[in-house]
Amino acid sequence: MRAYYYDNLPGDQRLPHDYIPSRPVSLDTLSSLGVKFWTIPVEGHEAEIDRIAGVEGYKNRDTINVSKEGLGELYETKIKGFFEEHMHEDEEIRYILSGSGFFDVRETPTDAWIRIGVEPGDLLVIPEGIYHRFTLDEADNIKALRLFKDEPKWVPYNRSEETEVNPHRVEYLKSIGA
Repeated sequence: MRAYYYDNLPGDQRLPHDYIPSRPVSLDTLSSLGVKFWTIPVEGHEAEIDRIAGVEGYKNRDTINVSKEGLGELYETKIKGFFEEHMHEDEEIRYILSGSGFFDVRETPTDAWIRIGVEPGDLLVIPEGIYHRFTLDEADNIKALRLFKDEPKWVPYNRSEETEVNPHRVEYLKSIGA
């Protein structure tokens, strides 16, 4: 995992969009935003994922293959949707099995984008209520294990005046002292 400030320059969302020189973001900064991260080797990952799932209360899981082959005709629509700024009313938990991509999270209170590059072995937890988005990188392929506290669901709420008063957003802001 590599985290840094997103440069906000126009262009392909799948490119790194890193400042020159890079402006790295520390694990402490991510933690202050409620973002959790672990590195777990893919080979033999099951026991450690099961342990973390037990500790964190993740009861369900499935696998998603975000690629042209994996999503078929829905590929372009899904990629555009994933990159829309949104929040969820549940944590977004992803363990990367293969491929790579980027999760962007909004830093509070600056509203700057922080780009988090993920690759095989990365387990990333994005808290409920944080604004974020996802895109593939130039390899155009990622396979991830999705973990859920309850029944599997993925409901995005695009950023708007309504999401600003969503109870999950309000609770998130309180949790980080904003």
